Amino acid sequence: MPTSVRLPEEAEKRLDALAAATGRSKAYYIREAITEHLDDLEDMYLAEKRLEDLRAGRSRTYSLDEVEQELGVAN
Repeated sequence: MPTSVRLPEEAEKRLDALAAATGRSKAYYIREAITEHLDDLEDMYLAEKRLEDLRAGRSRTYSLDEVEQELGVAN
């Protein structure tokens, strides 16, 4: 499904220059940027959600000792 993206003017100029300098399409670089950073964005969202759950009391943390004990690997 096609997706359109509006970029700030400065980003558009930089993308135009990069595409012209390398002979690749702007779409190529947009795909590369999204693919490269999507994992990071997903991880950041997940971390923010977990922190929200922790602060709201819907989740808790575990110490290393608790985890080791639970897994049976405590010294």
